[in-house]
Amino acid sequence: MKTLILGLGNPILGDDSAGLKVAEIIRRRMTLDPSIEVSEDYAGGLRLMERMIGYDQVIIVDAICTGIWPAGSVLCLNPDDVPTQHTASTHDVNLPTALQLAATLNLKMPKRIRIIAIEAENVLDFSEHCSPAVTLALSHAAEAVLAELQ
Repeated sequence: MKTLILGLGNPILGDDSAGLKVAEIIRRRMTLDPSIEVSEDYAGGLRLMERMIGYDQVIIVDAICTGIWPAGSVLCLNPDDVPTQHTASTHDVNLPTALQLAATLNLKMPKRIRIIAIEAENVLDFSEHCSPAVTLALSHAAEAVLAELQ
């Protein structure tokens, strides 16, 4: 099974970098397996959908800002479970809409997509460091990704 583990985020917006940091943790912890690619990206929507083409399974790791869970909470979600459906660009679409487009176009999309989300505290201030709560959650999120591979 061809798997993509994709950490998303912006490396200079504090907690928004959580997905990128988790991808790095996973890369250090995993033994080399040619069927699993660990990567980072900075975009969502259509570009994210295009990135997933050709994989059997994709695990996305990203920060999430819902205000529902305490900062640092690690959530395991499906694309339709994502409580906020916003996109940062007015020229793009959210992930569920992008996946619907892929189905309409008959693109080879993964049969299984999971999202490991970390509730963020601060994604607006410039910083290369996560808040203390999110920093503590990074290893828990990495464990959740590795559990999804089982």
